[in-house]
Amino acid sequence: MESTSLQRVKQAVIAGFWASLASISVGFLFKLWLAQWVAKADLALYHTVIDIISLSLILMTGFRSSMVVAYSQTKQDMDITNIFRYCLIAIVLLTWGLVLPYIKHTLQLNVEYFQLVGIVLSMGFKVYFTNQIAMYRLYAISNKVTWLEPLAQVVSFLICFYALKQTAIASLFYSMTLSSLIIALYMYFKKRKDIATPPLGAVHFDTDLRSFMKKSLTASMEAGASILMIYITVLLTIAYFSIDELGDFQVVVRPMITYLTLLFVFPIYRFVLPEIAVCVREKRVIEVQQIKSWLIKISLLVSGLFFILMLFGSNTLIAWLFPEQYLKAAPVLLHFSMFFIFMMLNGYQLAYIKAHGYFTQSLLIRLAGIAVLVGTFYLYRLHTENVVAVILALGTGYLVMYLMAKIIERRIQRTIKND
Repeated sequence: MESTSLQRVKQAVIAGFWASLASISVGFLFKLWLAQWVAKADLALYHTVIDIISLSLILMTGFRSSMVVAYSQTKQDMDITNIFRYCLIAIVLLTWGLVLPYIKHTLQLNVEYFQLVGIVLSMGFKVYFTNQIAMYRLYAISNKVTWLEPLAQVVSFLICFYALKQTAIASLFYSMTLSSLIIALYMYFKKRKDIATPPLGAVHFDTDLRSFMKKSLTASMEAGASILMIYITVLLTIAYFSIDELGDFQVVVRPMITYLTLLFVFPIYRFVLPEIAVCVREKRVIEVQQIKSWLIKISLLVSGLFFILMLFGSNTLIAWLFPEQYLKAAPVLLHFSMFFIFMMLNGYQLAYIKAHGYFTQSLLIRLAGIAVLVGTFYLYRLHTENVVAVILALGTGYLVMYLMAKIIERRIQRTIKND
């Protein structure tokens, strides 16, 4: 018996949660272990380089949603894949030609050029196959990759450091390159069992593919905007608060936001959009409503438990996990827990909006969230000097995004009824 879209979403989201939890656990334990004996300056150098290169390639992840929607509507995987290939090659070459010299000469970071090139190329391959896996809705492979990736880096690091006698910092860079290549090869061979790789060739543009290019550009800008929202909170904290409050945010609050997003928000983006896109093409309105109802229940449950935990146990939890000087982060997390439900619900809303082809509206919602974040921060600053103002502004941004997306969602529903 063929499973429904709701069943596939349930299975993929739940499996994605456990895969993300395993990934976070492996990555967090690895970081704790490294922090015990690797020089702090070396770790800072490594994470800075990886962040810069990742940001230069993050725009390609924006292609993922447009690839998913375009393929579900047209099934032109050859042309879609070739467009993505050429764009990815261009971004990788631009990163090689502009970002690597910036790291080496402007920032004057002491990293071997060969290591930088290896990271750019390997991460480019990984992004390519990750987007392919998403386009074909190969959820099982996607979830395996989630926890295999940090595991591959740990094993690669141990081989480089203990077997090949490399330094700790060199082993970190080489392990990132090796793990990205290993994961890319794994995705390639697993995908090839089910779906043949489209050959490289010329792109035959038609109306659908021109629309795909426009949506890809918009989706890439949206991906940048979503990351910018979190970075703005960091910049506001740096600009207006003490180093002690910045430490609370960077060490406690930001990682908590990241982990919760990985566990409960990213699975919605990754698995709900492909299924809704198929349902929209086949006009299965009832199944879309079933997916929405299930996600609302999950969002209420998760965000409710998180709020109760922060309300009654935030101080205890932080005291158990961190040194005493980080206890001031407790009220910040409590305020964030009040708004977390809007992050989860917004994941569904944006998936629904993009599944109907409204990529520009989705980008405008993101940009509005950023504008509200900055504007309300300065309003809250008039009433409080506490760092809580940053999180309140972030939460207000997500609340406004939720309300705007709700309006657009209802307009789409009215259009469907009229048709």
